[in-house]
Amino acid sequence: MALVLILQLLTLRPLCHGDVTPAVPPALSLKPSLGAQPAAIVTPGVNVTLRCRAPQPAWRFALFKSGKITPVLYRDVSMELAEFFLEEVTPAQGGSYHCCYRNPGWNLGVWSHPSDTLELLVTDQLPPPSLVALPGPVVAPGANVSLRCAGRLRGMSFALYRAGEAAPLQYRDSAEPWADFPLPGARAPGTYSCYYHTPSSPYVLSLRSEPLVIRADHGSWDYTQGNVLRLGLAGLVLISLGTLIILDWRSQNHAPGVRP
Repeated sequence: MALVLILQLLTLRPLCHGDVTPAVPPALSLKPSLGAQPAAIVTPGVNVTLRCRAPQPAWRFALFKSGKITPVLYRDVSMELAEFFLEEVTPAQGGSYHCCYRNPGWNLGVWSHPSDTLELLVTDQLPPPSLVALPGPVVAPGANVSLRCAGRLRGMSFALYRAGEAAPLQYRDSAEPWADFPLPGARAPGTYSCYYHTPSSPYVLSLRSEPLVIRADHGSWDYTQGNVLRLGLAGLVLISLGTLIILDWRSQNHAPGVRP
């Protein structure tokens, strides 16, 4: 009777959790994948489906959450895919998830390696990004500038705004946690801000970044104009002197000779 109880406990408690590597035969060690629908970042109250897909037909799937040893959900299906439904999610349900699967032909207590971790974020608003100018907020004549909007999450959609204009100036989708917005130097001066949001519905928006002021380098422009003017004046002076010298030389050669 004790042996039967031990076997039942081994069956119900898989070895697939963050701190333990299961003793899985090499041929059976392919890990599953875990995805979220409609997105891994959602607002509270949305229904989320976590999909665990095995590389081969499985018998049982288990969903784990970071910080908990036992699975939060089980699914018994005779296929490669199991869906775990989280209804009207709350911020408390956010966190790190992974899943495992097992095959009926495996030994008791043997589970697959865990999937890669999926971060589920349940929030009304994302933290604001930062906005910086590359190479700097002062644009020299003829130079271009790029504005980098940087958040904390990958795979977001970014929007750049210019003060005084209601519509976004530019959009960018980026696999990195930032997006670059190139601007021509001649039209760059102005005040800008940006934000980012999840690319899939329902959108979760961030707060706007702090405003960034881009200025034209008038000092360099004035200095350049001054040099051009000085060079032009110097050229005119040289031309004038040359003309006077030539006229004086001609007048001397054509003057009537003085007889003794």
